[in-house]
Amino acid sequence: MGRGAGKGKEARMAELTEAVERALFVRGLESLRLRDVAEEAGVTPAALLYYGDLDTLVHETYQRAIERFAREREEAVEAHPDARDRLRACIDKGVATGPDDTLTRLLFEYWPRCLRDVKAATLDSSLTERQIAIYYGILLLGQAQGHFTLQGPPLQLAATFLALEDGFQMEVLAGRRSRDQVIAAVYAYVRAVTGWTP
Repeated sequence: MGRGAGKGKEARMAELTEAVERALFVRGLESLRLRDVAEEAGVTPAALLYYGDLDTLVHETYQRAIERFAREREEAVEAHPDARDRLRACIDKGVATGPDDTLTRLLFEYWPRCLRDVKAATLDSSLTERQIAIYYGILLLGQAQGHFTLQGPPLQLAATFLALEDGFQMEVLAGRRSRDQVIAAVYAYVRAVTGWTP
């Protein structure tokens, strides 16, 4: 099967989802064709069908992207015992690096599908809840360590952190706002709701 011949199905699927990511970055979800993914993977469109149709491949790619995004963020946060460092790391990992941030772009390319596709909405909801849980844990830890004086219920504040971050994300991906500007805006919210100045 061209590239990846002799590899197991899981390894081939990983290669195919990488090909979907590359093709999505160039064409966008609405214009994506099976042929685009096949070209990126170095296989024929017929060979791709062994792993599923285009919707199946895109869904698998989105699922893997969610897991990668959440896991990288969790690992960055857990590397620090101090809640202040955890909050810095969480914000750093959550804000797109710029218009070429392929992982964040992939997540946002797929988001509109969540409005009509239950499977997509379920995946998106899991990502949202997982990220809120990260912020929530940091806020509780910061309060327990005496670093934060929370100006509201921690779960509500955690959800607002994520909403603020997501709201600015499109601005960064579109090149209308820089990553530094967004981080500064999130830090302003940090000061307002925790009493701590990053």
